[in-house]
Amino acid sequence: MFDWAQRMLGEISIVNSGKDYKQLNKGNIPVYGTGGYMLSVDQYLSKNDAVGIGRKGTIDHPQYLKAPFWTVDTLFFMTVRENNNLHYLYSLFQKINWKKYDESTGLPSLSKKTINNISVKVPEYIEQKRIGNFISQVDSLLSLQQRKAKQLKLLKKAMLQDLFTDKNVPKLRFNGFDANWIQCKLEKEALLTMGQSPSGSTYSDQPSTYILVQGNADLKNGWVKPRIWTTQITKLAKKGDIIITVRAPAGKVGRTNFDVVLGRGVASIQGNDFIFYLLSKMDMNKYWKKYAAGSTFESINSNDIKNTRVHVPNLPEQNRIANLFLRLDDLIRFQQNKLNNLQKTKQFLLQNMFI
Repeated sequence: MFDWAQRMLGEISIVNSGKDYKQLNKGNIPVYGTGGYMLSVDQYLSKNDAVGIGRKGTIDHPQYLKAPFWTVDTLFFMTVRENNNLHYLYSLFQKINWKKYDESTGLPSLSKKTINNISVKVPEYIEQKRIGNFISQVDSLLSLQQRKAKQLKLLKKAMLQDLFTDKNVPKLRFNGFDANWIQCKLEKEALLTMGQSPSGSTYSDQPSTYILVQGNADLKNGWVKPRIWTTQITKLAKKGDIIITVRAPAGKVGRTNFDVVLGRGVASIQGNDFIFYLLSKMDMNKYWKKYAAGSTFESINSNDIKNTRVHVPNLPEQNRIANLFLRLDDLIRFQQNKLNNLQKTKQFLLQNMFI
């Protein structure tokens, strides 16, 4: 095994500049910017694979670019010098703290000179290739897992659209159910409690007597995530209640696993799982946006929520629909946890496979 050698990036790679694409015609050659794929044109800037790194704007998001491709003038593309491995370079770029080399006091930027002068330690080509190929395999697993998680979320969105309705009969239905859905006000199906903020002097960011929920910042992945505490009870939501935001953004929903104090940016709804998923669909369809039309501050009030007209089936059908979404959410969480663990594994490898 050879010792790793100290090198400048300019000794192992070549910084190439992107160019304007607007004079080109549409085609099948991808154009990349700092945010990723943009569109396709009829000419290429490189016929060799490369690693993209931002010149201006997003400078800390390396991209593996499959040839042929074109890059805009805000995205450098790096090719490797002889006896160096591109997959290794891509992995190395993901470990570098690029913001450390930002040359601007405004929009983040990098220069060729700065990139070329970054000092790194690199092994011989054979070891570079092994490391690069191994990290590439992890990236392939990550991409597969990301697709699984994304497809499940898209499936949930589609099912929310088809299993709920604003008419008497939904588009998609379980066998054995044929009764018309009934239209009613939401207050007939659920009990609403509007929030009221405690005195600011009772707030703490350290765990204390009561968890305070103020708005969307206190919801994560559909659940209350404790962030602020208070010693004063104003309005209370019980464990299992639905939380809905009433101020910008209005209509976001979650559940609480705790008894919580409600600030004025939220309300609680005592309703079953069917009502929770119904509200989730309404938020997805931006139902509450109509109450903010022409207003500088998006908000909904008690009457807006109580008087909202919804269509609901009988209780057995409600439970059947809710159980489907509960199982689907469990599956989404499982796949998301697998993705999170893979991402942690990759970060561990990047930290420990490079000197």
